[in-house]
Amino acid sequence: MEKQSLPSSGYLYLAIVIVLIAGSAAAGIMFQNAWFLISLLLGVFLAIGFTVVNPNQSCVLVLFGKYSGTIKTNGFFWVNPFFVKRKISLRARNFDGEAIKVNDKIGNPIMIGLVLVWKVSETFKAAFAVDDYENFVVVQSEAALRKLAGLYPYDNFDDEQAEITLRAGGEEVNNQLEIEITERLHMAGVEVIEARINYIAYAQEIAQAMLKRQQATAIVSARFKIVEGAVGMVDMALEQLSAKKIVELDEEKKAVMVSNLMVVLCGDKEATPVLNTGSLY
Repeated sequence: MEKQSLPSSGYLYLAIVIVLIAGSAAAGIMFQNAWFLISLLLGVFLAIGFTVVNPNQSCVLVLFGKYSGTIKTNGFFWVNPFFVKRKISLRARNFDGEAIKVNDKIGNPIMIGLVLVWKVSETFKAAFAVDDYENFVVVQSEAALRKLAGLYPYDNFDDEQAEITLRAGGEEVNNQLEIEITERLHMAGVEVIEARINYIAYAQEIAQAMLKRQQATAIVSARFKIVEGAVGMVDMALEQLSAKKIVELDEEKKAVMVSNLMVVLCGDKEATPVLNTGSLY
């Protein structure tokens, strides 16, 4: 488990190192004595222990293979020169993944990509639980995205019973993606701040066919509304003609009138009227 280390102030040891190195060099020159070389080497050895920790940065300390703690306080410090020091950033980072090809719940090939905001929360796990925590984030995020894509259909054209789809799921799909990635990255000491789908489309090999299908669905839906409205208008016209006794129509004339009105109201183009100057028959 992670534990915080409380290192010594670097400024105090900087003064000691300067005194050892400068004093030893001066004394060695003045007295021509090789023993001063020992204090000079001691000063150089102590200088190895200096480390600087910037804001939102940490330094993991390892002594002969044993984890000794993590410095999370920013500043200038001195630690045991035998410590192996590894800097790990605690800043939030973005992973904007390229769109990958996956199959949705019903087997359609789609292209899907995500954007992930993450940061290291436990330096011990990031340093020792996985081999390379940055690569681990990339691989596991894509694996979670592939799993998510297999749980939902792209849309409900083929799965009309689907309440949630990748295209229209919105926050619900993004929340599920965030939960899945969080579970995978927990072992690496990584905290997921936000995970969202930033790109989704049908794969190129079926994109054109699906576009035609969407267009056909839209046309059918529009036609349904047009016919529904036209029937209402015809019914209203017949009712008002009968109520106001503008003209008496038998069943045959009503059928002709309904046919003409439906053609005018449901046609793709504007109707061209034909004026009858003679008898209706």
